[in-house]
Amino acid sequence: MFVHTVFFWLRKGISAADRKAFDAGLKSLLAIRTIRQGHVGRPAATDRPVIDRTYDRGLTVVFETKSDHDAYQSDPIHLKFVKTCSVHWIRVLVYDFE
Repeated sequence: MFVHTVFFWLRKGISAADRKAFDAGLKSLLAIRTIRQGHVGRPAATDRPVIDRTYDRGLTVVFETKSDHDAYQSDPIHLKFVKTCSVHWIRVLVYDFE
């Protein structure tokens, strides 16, 4: 199993339309065929000192293998998301683990 988790900090003052477009783009990633399981969401309403809730959106996708993850990275859907949606974020943080 290979897990890929990404946190996005969106630009301050992003319009509702741009936020909606970003969310749609993020959800479009879940259609990539090499993904076994995936989830898109916002910070949970949890309040403990160890939790960082400063991000705006999160994505977690699970693959069978690292090769499946590598195919995801070069998939046209992923490339389109990066090209069209990267203008909306100021920071991205990625954690991959096996």
